[in-house]
Amino acid sequence: MNYPSKLVEEAVNEIAKLPSIGKKTALRLVLHLLKQEEAFTKSLTQALTKLRTETNYCTDCHNISDTAICNICANKLRDHSVVCVVEDTRDVIAVENTHQYNGLYHVLGGVISPIEGISPSELNIESLVQRISQHPEIKEVILAISATMEGDTTAFYITKKLQTFNVKVTTLARGVPVGSELEYTDEVTLGRSILSRVKYEQ
Repeated sequence: MNYPSKLVEEAVNEIAKLPSIGKKTALRLVLHLLKQEEAFTKSLTQALTKLRTETNYCTDCHNISDTAICNICANKLRDHSVVCVVEDTRDVIAVENTHQYNGLYHVLGGVISPIEGISPSELNIESLVQRISQHPEIKEVILAISATMEGDTTAFYITKKLQTFNVKVTTLARGVPVGSELEYTDEVTLGRSILSRVKYEQ
């Protein structure tokens, strides 16, 4: 691809490093930025710089935070007896958007994956164990982890680590999505739905 200037080319190459953005999309973004007021570009640059240099991670749950303790962990109105274990911050946002959960979270930072070289020691599992041991008010741990082989391995590992504590370990219900047709449902999901079947309520 030919660029009108080296500056444009450098900007395109940097933006194209972002996930799901190719060179063409990056070029459109660069040309769009050039059309904006200079103040807009400066404020965008400042926001990105502050994001990288001032973002903290909650010392309790490892969620992205502006402070040492995030707003969720510091909220006295939340149910501190329940901890929902998730892979990353995107999952916290997803659960929060349901408005159905009022407990705390624990962000693992990924899942166990020997193929990708991710071992339990690289995740926030030990801090979860310490958290449970130091806070006897925690009565339930919800494993809200993806239903993949890596996710199941991680859930199994965590369950084993929490066996010695007086906490109930639960997982998200897995089944056929509302509004879907059985013929288009994958075999694993359908199989789990049959095994986890519930009483029909009128």
